[in-house]
Amino acid sequence: MRFTRAAAVVAAAVVAVPLVAGPAAATGKSKPLGTRSLAAVLTADKSGFDRNGRDYDILTAAVLAVLKAKPGSPVGVLTDGTTALTAFLPSDTAFEKLVADIQHSKRLPSEKAAFTAVAGLGIDTVESVLLYHVVPGATITRTAALKSDGARLTTAAGSTVKVDVYGYCWKSVKLIDADRSDRDPRINKFDLNKGNRQIAHGIDGVLRPIDLP
Repeated sequence: MRFTRAAAVVAAAVVAVPLVAGPAAATGKSKPLGTRSLAAVLTADKSGFDRNGRDYDILTAAVLAVLKAKPGSPVGVLTDGTTALTAFLPSDTAFEKLVADIQHSKRLPSEKAAFTAVAGLGIDTVESVLLYHVVPGATITRTAALKSDGARLTTAAGSTVKVDVYGYCWKSVKLIDADRSDRDPRINKFDLNKGNRQIAHGIDGVLRPIDLP
């Protein structure tokens, strides 16, 4: 995979987000952040489609499929660790639940079947969904996220998701997407690739950029 000019354009379109002013502000440290990319993190897992619903095999396959079909896709920003961004990573189970929902099935498909169904939506649709999970220009750590109740994050797709911090003694975060009829995804893993300009948080559902029936 390679970083493209199109990806640079998206990454440069930084929208004012009240969470952080930049990589240094996100961590509260003056030490420069590392440049390991999220693509490197995702592709480090060589297990392929397995039975571990908590990892990101389907997401990784979707990213690779988009970049293979569209080398100039803005999704390529995930391969450039020098560009700050925050991504929300749906687990394999999250994609399986999405496919079951779309197919009106009570049974979850296998990871391979779920990826096939997602790919069947069309490469442009897959690309749009992936970009809806990326917030360019901001390295948002768990600490920053927990202080950002009500913030609206502008994604690389151009639309927004809203941060909802809830709970009394133990704070949790969910993301409110464009689909008003689904359960909003919760963050279940924080600070993946922490210490780098590109950071990610695992989520238990796929963010939906449109209101699905």
